[in-house]
Amino acid sequence: MEILILGGTAWLGRTIAATALERGHQVTCLARGEAGAVAPGAALVAADRSAPGAYDEVAGRDWDAVLEVSWQPGFVRDAVRAIGPRARHWTYVSSGSVYARNDVAGEDESADVLAPYDGDAADREVYGAAKVACEQATAEVVGDRLHVSRPGIIGGPGDHTGRSGYWVRRAARDPEAPLLVPDTPAAATQAIDVRDLVAWLLDAAEQGIAGTFNADGPIVPFAHWVEDSREVGGHTGEVARVSSEWLVQQEVGPLELPFWLPGDDYAGFFARSTVAAEAAGLRLRPPRELLADVLAWERVKGLHAARPAGMPAERERELLGRVA
Repeated sequence: MEILILGGTAWLGRTIAATALERGHQVTCLARGEAGAVAPGAALVAADRSAPGAYDEVAGRDWDAVLEVSWQPGFVRDAVRAIGPRARHWTYVSSGSVYARNDVAGEDESADVLAPYDGDAADREVYGAAKVACEQATAEVVGDRLHVSRPGIIGGPGDHTGRSGYWVRRAARDPEAPLLVPDTPAAATQAIDVRDLVAWLLDAAEQGIAGTFNADGPIVPFAHWVEDSREVGGHTGEVARVSSEWLVQQEVGPLELPFWLPGDDYAGFFARSTVAAEAAGLRLRPPRELLADVLAWERVKGLHAARPAGMPAERERELLGRVA
């Protein structure tokens, strides 16, 4: 296929490009090129999507598949208007953040979504609403040629956020030191390996699968995620379990302890139904495989390197001292 990726130089887009090339497709990436190089073998069309004529070089072609990952409504609207009419299949990578409620576990794609953001440029505070606007703008042009995937946490090798790698990285970093763990054993965790997501996106493009799908990982109890992380990472130290109430009192935020979300309002955030996507071909690897592979990647990057998500060692020691 002739595939156009709108983006393609950051983690997800570059993984899509590399995997598509491995499958024998021709890949073009439209991006500024500032986030990094395109995958070897892909063609780069350097363009600033905020500038007039950004899509001129790719708009006059018949693409077999187009994949879009942006969450800026203005970018998405302009791109689909310029390219959409001549694309055989269009994939929009949306987000589980589009849903209006997160307190019910097991909800599927029929759940209510947020009101769409009504501007062109959005900031992080309205991320979910901006994704809704992008979904709707794309559907207006592409119609029944549209595939929308709504992943939650994307993890695995290359997860620069640190979310999927925190617990196994922490286990390996200080294997004999006490481990601070929220005492929420039954709470759900859910993360999709980037390789599983990308394989599903490309399968959908190749097979012409249309529709809206929760593209997420298996639902795993928090206690199992932590114990698997300890085993994979070789942690033998004490586990210091503390209540959510205590963590909130200590002003611990959810980004410091990934997959922990205090309160019942988020009981369904990591428990979306993936029945529809799996029926349409989504295949998910065992969580321990994700953990083992993300740990191998973390070791290369450095177990002590700072990540956007995760608790620094000094902060954890301080909190453990308060527990004692």
